Amino acid sequence: MTSTEPQSPSGRGQSLEDEFFRREDVRLLERLKQKQATESAREGLAKATGIASPQVLDKLMELGIRAETVAALSIVPLVEVAWADRSLDAKERQAVLAGARTSGLAPDSVEYAMLETWLERRPEPKLLAAWTHLVQGLCAQLAPAEIAKMKAGLLDRARAVANASGGVLGMGSKVSGAEAIVLKRLEAAFDPKV
Repeated sequence: MTSTEPQSPSGRGQSLEDEFFRREDVRLLERLKQKQATESAREGLAKATGIASPQVLDKLMELGIRAETVAALSIVPLVEVAWADRSLDAKERQAVLAGARTSGLAPDSVEYAMLETWLERRPEPKLLAAWTHLVQGLCAQLAPAEIAKMKAGLLDRARAVANASGGVLGMGSKVSGAEAIVLKRLEAAFDPKV
C-alpha cells in the first residue's frame, strides 16, 4: 500500500494508537528528566549545606535556594540589618562588604555580585525566610557547640553592620530600634522550633 492509497480502518487505528503511545512516551520521559533534575538539585543542596532532612531541603528548594546560592545566603543577615531602617548608607555598605570578605566571599564570585545587587535594592522578605530555614536545617544537624560558634560569628558580623552608622554626633547607641528588632529575629532563628 502506498501513501496515496487510503488506509484501512484498522491501519488508521494502529496509526492513532502508535501516535498516542509516542506522545505518552515523550510525556513520561519529560517527567523522568524533571524528577532526575530535582533529585540532582536536592543532592547538590544537601552537599552544600550539610542538611539531610528532605523536608528542609524541599522547603529551601521551594524558596528558590540552590547549591550555588548557599554561600550568598550566609550574608543575608548583614543585608537585613543594613536595610532595617529602610535605607542603607555608605558605612553600612562597607560593613556588609567587610563581613562578606570575612565569610569568604570572593569579590569576583557570583555570590558577591548577588550581594552587590542586594545592597543596591532591598531584597524581598522571602530571602530572610530562606536564610531562616537554612539556619534551622543546619542547627538540626550540628552539635550545640557548633551552633553557638556559628551564631556568635554571625551576630558579631551583624552587630558590626548595625554599629557602622547611627548615633547622635558619634555618641550613644548606634543601633537603631529597627536594627535591634532584626538582630533579635536573627538570634531567634538559631533557637529550636517549639
